[in-house]
Amino acid sequence: MISTAARRATAVMALLTVRGRQSGFTYLAVLLAVALAGASLAAVGQVWQTVAQREKEKELLFVGNQFRRAINGYFKSNGRYPMALEDLVLDPRSAGVKRYLRKIFVDPMTGSPDWGTLKSAEGQVFGVYSLSEREPLKKANFSLLNSSFENKLKYSEWIFMATARVLPSNPPATTAATTPQRAGSK
Repeated sequence: MISTAARRATAVMALLTVRGRQSGFTYLAVLLAVALAGASLAAVGQVWQTVAQREKEKELLFVGNQFRRAINGYFKSNGRYPMALEDLVLDPRSAGVKRYLRKIFVDPMTGSPDWGTLKSAEGQVFGVYSLSEREPLKKANFSLLNSSFENKLKYSEWIFMATARVLPSNPPATTAATTPQRAGSK
């Protein structure tokens, strides 16, 4: 006959074996849950990044068009283009305080106040562009004013120029006339 102590020892061993197997399944279930949570967070992060980039693109289009509008307004008032972006904030040629922009905007794609500028042979600014070399998500369906941005490969190719009716009579080639300009420099 088996003693009571032996029976108890056998029962305890059986319980430990079952609990050990259950612990293994629980451990696998926890590992699977962690892996699924990680994959879900990675997917959410990717979607969030795409949404953030689309918002920055919308802001770039708004800011660029504000620069275009300001350059056109400066030209219409003065018969020439500004020599620097700061002239759009406070027109030095005007006797009173005349502003075409409230401030020099920060480039939403780079987070910097630096903008590339298109300048005439006389050094007059007639266009701006982002210095970002990233590839845009938006490739089509631009407004008529921005239709030249279709299928561009970099944000720096989105050039916000003065409208055709006020362009200089002989604008220089864009490759030779582009210069980055930091806000505050002339």
